Amino acid sequence: MTSFPPAPVPAAPPLWEKPPERIAFMAAPTDVARHEFDRLVRQYGNLHPGEAEVIVCLGGDGFMLETLRVVLEQGLSAPVYGMNCGSVGFLMNPMLEDNLPERLTTTQAATLHPLRMKARTTQGDTHEALALNDVFLFRQTRQAAKISVEVDGLVRMPELICDGALLSTPAGSTAYNLSAHGPIVPLSGNLLPLTPICPFRPRRWRGALLPSTAHVGFTILEHEKRPVAAVADSIEIRDVVCVHIHEDRTLAVTVLFDPGQTLSERIAAEQFSA
Repeated sequence: MTSFPPAPVPAAPPLWEKPPERIAFMAAPTDVARHEFDRLVRQYGNLHPGEAEVIVCLGGDGFMLETLRVVLEQGLSAPVYGMNCGSVGFLMNPMLEDNLPERLTTTQAATLHPLRMKARTTQGDTHEALALNDVFLFRQTRQAAKISVEVDGLVRMPELICDGALLSTPAGSTAYNLSAHGPIVPLSGNLLPLTPICPFRPRRWRGALLPSTAHVGFTILEHEKRPVAAVADSIEIRDVVCVHIHEDRTLAVTVLFDPGQTLSERIAAEQFSA
């Protein structure tokens, strides 16, 4: 059988025809990030994020998620380029300050859509939050949570006894979802992993892969005896009685990565790591 080399993948068009000059820097409240912030601002200046062509985020993955949420909530259009001043830095690029504008012209973009969480508490209050990694529920006391799981209006699991449950974006599938033994999902997969956290009954249920159009509902059973908190990335709502989640395709944020280190490549490589 004759074999043929794979067809070349066309390169994405550059975001800028010339190196961007209007840069906004945002730094995590750590000594390392603030030190790098001062050095970069002296070298390149600093603009308000609403006036910038690109936002450079200095910190770790947690601060990157906070920055992306600010971009979404304020309706900013500038893409975000992360420079790692933290530990893991899965969403970040190396901390190299030289020739930053020129480096930005070679970056490759990934478009992310957030999950939108709406949670109602035992007090009757309703809270909404966005999450680019995941939304998870977790028991607040020593007793296991009892949760009913609904997908698109249909109760798929009347009672899940567990420490919690998690709905992840593809970008977040390598984070808490992976630690909870959930599947890694490619960015192009249009799938949302639904993963139990330490399930007791059904003991062998490993979760589900849902289409990105799915609307997921969690109802907390025996919520007074077994209180549960809901967390959207870093926003925690305690004593919830029901939580509804869906991917909000009306919102998008662009994240930039150095050549050869795109988010899709990082997610693919994670599937083959030890």
